[in-house]
Amino acid sequence: MSKSNTTSRRDFLKLSSITGGGLLLGFSWFGSDAETPQVIKKIPLSATIGFNSYLSISTDGIITILSPNPELGQNIMTSFPMIVAEELDADWTKVKVLQAPLDKNFDRQVTGGSGAVPHSWKRLRTAGATARYMLIQAAAKQWNVSPEECSASNGFVIHSTSGKKLGFGELSEAASRMPAPAEIKLKDRKDFKIIGTAVKNVANKSITTGKPLFGMDFYRKGMLFAMIQRPEAFGTKIKSVDFAAAKAMPGIVDVVVFKNNVAVVGKSTWEVSKARKLLKIEYENNGTLESTEDHNKALATLLDTGTPVVRRKNGDVEAVFKSAAKIIKSEYQSPFLSHAPLEPMNFFADVRADGVELVGPTQTPGGARNEVSKLLNVPEDKITLELTRLGGGFGRRLKNDYVTEAAELSSIIKAPVKVIWTREDDMGGGTYRPSVRYRFEAALDSNGNLVGYKCRGVGINAGNPTREDNFPSGAVENLLIDSIEYKSPITTGPWRAPTTNFLAFAEQAFLDEVAMAAGKDPIQFRLELLQKARNAPTGPIKYNIDRMETVIKTVAEKAGWGNKSGVFQGFSVYFSHSSYVAQICEVAMVAGKPVVKKIYAVSDCGQVVNLSGARQQVMGGIVDGYGHAMYGKISFKNGATEQKNFNTYRLIRMKEIPEVETFFIDNGIDPTGLGEPALPPTGGAVANAIFKATGKRLKNQPFIEEDVFKSI
Repeated sequence: MSKSNTTSRRDFLKLSSITGGGLLLGFSWFGSDAETPQVIKKIPLSATIGFNSYLSISTDGIITILSPNPELGQNIMTSFPMIVAEELDADWTKVKVLQAPLDKNFDRQVTGGSGAVPHSWKRLRTAGATARYMLIQAAAKQWNVSPEECSASNGFVIHSTSGKKLGFGELSEAASRMPAPAEIKLKDRKDFKIIGTAVKNVANKSITTGKPLFGMDFYRKGMLFAMIQRPEAFGTKIKSVDFAAAKAMPGIVDVVVFKNNVAVVGKSTWEVSKARKLLKIEYENNGTLESTEDHNKALATLLDTGTPVVRRKNGDVEAVFKSAAKIIKSEYQSPFLSHAPLEPMNFFADVRADGVELVGPTQTPGGARNEVSKLLNVPEDKITLELTRLGGGFGRRLKNDYVTEAAELSSIIKAPVKVIWTREDDMGGGTYRPSVRYRFEAALDSNGNLVGYKCRGVGINAGNPTREDNFPSGAVENLLIDSIEYKSPITTGPWRAPTTNFLAFAEQAFLDEVAMAAGKDPIQFRLELLQKARNAPTGPIKYNIDRMETVIKTVAEKAGWGNKSGVFQGFSVYFSHSSYVAQICEVAMVAGKPVVKKIYAVSDCGQVVNLSGARQQVMGGIVDGYGHAMYGKISFKNGATEQKNFNTYRLIRMKEIPEVETFFIDNGIDPTGLGEPALPPTGGAVANAIFKATGKRLKNQPFIEEDVFKSI
């Protein structure tokens, strides 16, 4: 399996269309000139035949599959082709993958919300199955036999009676002239040969050998480079600019002031970086300069005095709390977080009179094109966007501020330009996971049954910080979920597993508190609530009880819940992005300190496409969830972040990563989300295990700042 390291639609057309000289132009996949098409074989005039938007087959049997969605490490560029190749019955060793540019034929070209595979599952299968059908029809016609007597396998069409066979390449030209079926029968899951196996990432060799794949690698001869100085504090605007010294530096072409930005444009990143340091910019207040201390006070006060929006209400909550035998009440708070993708923001733009060319890493290429269209008043059909591989995103690249500023700057300077952010630029002036505070209350009757439940979330630019229909909603007769929003000049946006990344920790830690107050085992307590939701639901049930119950029981069995000595176990389960993940964390006391040793994770994400990629997704989500719960924090002072780079923004270190053991439920349903669902339950499992080990509840993140770690 191999992959091109170019994103050019023009190069793909050279590879996949008829060439006048009868030569197939391909790529030197691992050579030093990988971006340059190379003559690889003399072939008939028909060269390569396109069957649909997703695939083409050359006459030598090479199958080229376009992967439309942005690749940011979620392994989509391997999983998508696996789905197509499965239904095609292709020889996987003869499959090549190209990153597709933005194209309306692909519908949802978005990476976000763990929705890529669920959205494209049937479309990709249909594309492969349609091509297989056409190949079989072509072979049957050539042999003058019934298509029902023919089948496809490993890149060949085979006649069952005579044993004759023809390769896909030999049939490609004739097959392309066959009518595509109005409806197509897809494979039965029991016949899968590629889907469900562990397949290496198609880009592994290119990544490890440093081939130019990422936006930061992109270079166009004659382009300029730019860095932009943005306000260092939220709530300020430019008062005056003195850029004489910067503009006089070697290699500097221009200094441009636009909106609230000052762009230094030059011939190299080193030159513009040096020149930018010489800018003399004076800012003035344009709003409130907020600090973390202000945020903390506001969140706590609004829980009591704010006017909430009711998200869900069942039963008579006020009455049941008045008559309850026991009431449990807790508050949990999260800080802002940076997305901190390894590759800083960057984008190339060339705005010309005849159109706009955009190249770079974005999770929402369609959204980027739309925003540029509106900004520059250029029709979308005059804008092209080519995707590079993304060096991480986690929701940051759902925002296209860095794309539109590159396009705007190019339109001003009348030249192609690549805008590059530094780590400090993004950590100090990007978008953040909102800070949120929750208050939970539970009412127990005299038998320890949960009869009342309340959750109020107050978030800073968070919209609705609750998931009002998630468990335990539907399992409690009297329930109230509401929310309050605090408006701030600080920019926020989706961060991996939006909302649930912290809410899940708070909910699952609180449910353990309630289980303890009720005198019940934490897992049994949740299973009883699920049984209640099944037999006597209150209001709509918008989660699958059976799927949640299965992951809970499975992880308890795999981890030996309650049957181990020497470790303290904590449990958590969560439903997000249509998938279910249950985790058990094991903590040991080492030299008087709680240390996370192992996390078991059982995931129900429907059909697993690539077992290797699925394991990596779950493990990556757990490491991300644990690391940020333990260490992550962005704080503010007078509108500016106090953390500027990784020396002050703490990430988990390799030596701190625990052992992770993953399991998947095979329930026969179509794929559901996987990029995010493993992250939300991690914080709760860790916190509940630490409580078992120390007797101290963790209520706020990062955990490292809690008393349990301060006192050790």
